[in-house]
Formats: sequence, structure tokens, C-alpha cells
Amino acid sequence: MGVKQPLQPSKFRDWQGPSVEVQPRRGSWRTFLQVLGPAYLVAIGYMDPGNWATDLAAGSTLGYRLLWVVALSSLMATLLQSLCCRLGIATGMDLAQASARLLPGRWRLPLWLMAELAIIACDLAELVGSAIALQLLFGLPLAWGVALTVADTLLLLLLQQWGVRGLELVAISLIALVGACFALELLLLKPDWGEVIQGFWPRSINPRQGNELFLAAGILGATVMPHNLYLHSSLVQSRRWPIDPMARHWALRYSTWDAVLALSLAFLINCSILILAAGSFHGQQLQPVADLHEAYRLLTPTLGTALASTLFAVALLAAGQSSSLTATLAGQIVMDGFLQIRLPDWQRRLLTRCLALVPALGTVLLLGESAINQLLILSQVVLSLQLPFAVIPLILFCSRPGLMGNLLAPPWLVILSWGCAALIVAINTSLLLSLVF
Repeated sequence: MGVKQPLQPSKFRDWQGPSVEVQPRRGSWRTFLQVLGPAYLVAIGYMDPGNWATDLAAGSTLGYRLLWVVALSSLMATLLQSLCCRLGIATGMDLAQASARLLPGRWRLPLWLMAELAIIACDLAELVGSAIALQLLFGLPLAWGVALTVADTLLLLLLQQWGVRGLELVAISLIALVGACFALELLLLKPDWGEVIQGFWPRSINPRQGNELFLAAGILGATVMPHNLYLHSSLVQSRRWPIDPMARHWALRYSTWDAVLALSLAFLINCSILILAAGSFHGQQLQPVADLHEAYRLLTPTLGTALASTLFAVALLAAGQSSSLTATLAGQIVMDGFLQIRLPDWQRRLLTRCLALVPALGTVLLLGESAINQLLILSQVVLSLQLPFAVIPLILFCSRPGLMGNLLAPPWLVILSWGCAALIVAINTSLLLSLVF
């Protein structure tokens, strides 16, 4: 049996802050500015330190060869995030709530555990990236930096007092800071734009080339993040629209444009990281530069100014701290949606951060700082492996007429979405087979 459409606009959860009332006018910039924001909280998760590690490794190892994977992953992310907007606006449920209510009961606990694993993997990348940035900027030992990141819980609690609009403003500001840093980096680098354009041309990936396949899967996991699907389907409900069938279409249209704009900025930043690595390190060093510390050290002599290294570290710190916002919000949404458990913000933040702290500190203390970059890339591969368990239910829900009503996904969108899901499963299967054999 399908679920009836809600007759009233969905109420944004009280612990996420008050909703934002929207006065819709077709083609109105004022309306768009009222809607603008949720996708930027999602976009900062698409440029977290895990992306840095995979893009840096891909650029320094293979040059511009995998730029097309970044582009394809970004297109897939935009398409899937648009489905999240559609689900949230049409049903008043986020992906976690819909999965708990509409899928067989035996799937609820496994899907929750997989979603939590993805959030921990994401938080691990943010934790490690912030600790590395603190070490690069202030010389703080890496183990101390890892431990110190627990304190950013206080920062998050402070920011949440501003409500969802305040968090969105912080997200937009941090994205602008990271983008400005990399724009200056590319001005200093002056890459060969002809070779850059060629990197966007799709080419086959040989499954026997384990390193290339591993990096491609890492880029996919770093770009299309499972926890962002849960997050966006909830945040899109922070806008309160009039009770009007036409207003629902306006809500979907404006929210989709919000996602396209925000994820386009994240795409440009991810491309900039890979281009910087390829232009600075590929073929210039005896060994590929796949370590954030080494990249920071080599940027100064390579580009001829210490400003290049400083910009790199500042952007890394901003990316790590901004991405912490999304991990905590997504964790609360997932726990509430699947289990109907609402922890205080500080408890949820500490839970996620402490679970990520164990592998990070263990790696530093037992294997040394040199192993931390591999841990970053591995976290992104874990995200890639978890992705189908969020994507497939999302597509199923958006293609159900009784659930979606007049916001049912059109056939072309459903076909493209299943194509994305099939590609994700194929890459993950090839990766697992290459690791086993």
C-alpha cells in the first residue's frame, strides 16, 4: 500500500531549529535566496579532507587522467541529491525515516549500522584532516591534534544556537574561503589548460590496474557520500511552503537549483585539488606525492612561494572543520529516523567523534604518521562501499506513485538514477574482487 501524501507542510524537527517561511513567486530572486542554503551544508561534505587525499593521490600518480571520474561523480551526486529534495518535499520524510517505515522491518537495523559506519568514516577523514592542518600551521604533534579535535564539539554547539540559517551562512563562508585559496593556488601554478581539458575525456579503467581502480573508487566514495543523502532529504524540509500543489513544484525546482549551484562549487574545488597535484607533482618527483604533509612541503619550492603552502594548509583546516557540521547533523538525522532516538547534540557529537578517534589515534601511535594518508583514502573507499545501501532505497521511494504523488520522478530520471546505482555497484564489485584476488 502506498503512503498518502501529507496534507500539511512537513514540520522541521525541533532540535534542528525553526523552519524558514518561503513566499513563492515564480522566477523571483527573493524566493531563491530564501530557499538557498541547505545544499551548501551538503556541499561542504563533498570537499572534506578525504577528497583531498584521494584527489592528491590521483593527480600526483596519474596526472589529469581521472578528472573525468571527478566530473562523472559530481554529476551523479547532483542527480542523487535532487532525488533527496524530491523525497523530502513530496513525503515530509527524510531518507532514514522512509527506510524505517517503508522497507521490511528486518532491514532497519542493518541499514542504520551501515549509515553510522559511513558517518564514522566521514568523521574520521575530517578529524585526520584537521589534525594535519594544525600540525602544518602550528607544528602541533599529530597525536595531539587528533585528540584536540574533540574540542570542536563546543564550536558546533555554539554554531547551532544560530539555527539552520546561521549554519548555512557558515557553510557558504567556508566554501568561499576554500575556493579562494585554490583559485590563488591555480594562479600560481598556471597549469596547461589543454591537458586539463583532455583529462575530462572519459577513458576505460583497467580492473587489473589496482591502484587506478582503488583511486577511482576513492574519488567516487569521496564525492557521492551516503550520509549526505540522509542529510539533504531532511534539510530541504527546513523551508515552509504554502499548502498548495503548485508550491510543491516550486519548492522542488528552487531546491534543485540550490543543489546544482552548491555542488558545482564543490566540483570546481575538487578539480582544483587534482589539477594542483597533477601540475605540481606528476612527473616532477621520483615518487608520486600522495601525502598531505609532503604536498605542503613541496608546494613552496615547486610554485616558488611560501604562500602556496600556507594557502594549502588554511584551506585544509577550513574544509575539515566545515565538514564536521555535516557529520553531526547527519548522525542525528540517521539515529532519529531509523531508531527514533534523539541524543543531545553534544552527546551525539562526542559519540561520532570518539568512534572515529580510536582508529585515527591507533594508526598514529602504532603505525606512525606515514600511515595516516592511507587511512584517509581507505575511509573514502569505505564510503563508496556503503553508498548502494542508501542510493537503492532512495531510487525505489522516488519511483513509487502512491508515495510521491505529483512529484513522482519521471521515467528518464529513474533510468539515469538506476544507471548511477549500477555503476556504483560495478565499481565496488570490481574493487572488492581486485582486493581479494
